[in-house]
Amino acid sequence: MDLGLTGKAALVWGGSKGMGYAAARQLALEGVEVVIAARTESSLQAAAQALSAECGRPVRYVVADITRKAGREAALAACPQPDILVNNSDGYPPGDFRDWSDETWHEALDMMMVGPIDMMRRVVDGMQQRGYGRIINIVSRSVKAAHAELGLSNGARSGLVGFVAGLARQTVRHNVTINNVLPGAFDTDAQARHIDKLAQQSGRSPAQVRQSREAANPAGRFGQPEEVGALIAYLASRHTGYVTGQSWLIDGGEYPGTY
Repeated sequence: MDLGLTGKAALVWGGSKGMGYAAARQLALEGVEVVIAARTESSLQAAAQALSAECGRPVRYVVADITRKAGREAALAACPQPDILVNNSDGYPPGDFRDWSDETWHEALDMMMVGPIDMMRRVVDGMQQRGYGRIINIVSRSVKAAHAELGLSNGARSGLVGFVAGLARQTVRHNVTINNVLPGAFDTDAQARHIDKLAQQSGRSPAQVRQSREAANPAGRFGQPEEVGALIAYLASRHTGYVTGQSWLIDGGEYPGTY
């Protein structure tokens, strides 16, 4: 399938690792001019070099923090007119809500809700004027099937999804769509950190926790980041101008509901 993306520009947050890297890779393979943004220059530099070599086109990077106004401005200075915006940020490790301070809550909201919303604010009018825009938020399955130990993610990411539900209906008339991707358990560094924390809390080994989580999934495994990358590339394509305000589960069937 020709996704119609050759020559488009994309800004991918969290593009140095995991699902962000996979999204940047698939977009670059489709002919997109990609800029990846994250906080650590060493990992960004390595990722940009690897992506450029594999995809046969330069992938640029910018050191930026989505939780900070200066970081969001730096990202847009590196990619001033993105046709595609992939919002993606770290989550918080599992814990007990009784232990979370106001400061922790505000940090989580800046990371998983306020930062992504401000990025949309900064790019959406330009996308509408140019007649093309695709915004994809990498969120979490927890907004549909909450995990008690992931309360920070449950709350902040649900706020982002709720906001998108309103904005996405205003922009689609201008060929600007906004959708969310809801991953379940994927084979990433973030998942490994999550497993380590659960192992500490339960007294089991990380290998035991992983095995039990994989066994509980109908697919019998964790997802691979490339599977998310392919879905994001499709949602960014010219074929999805009639798809907006949706939350796409990609979790191996673990969510048990019909809707």
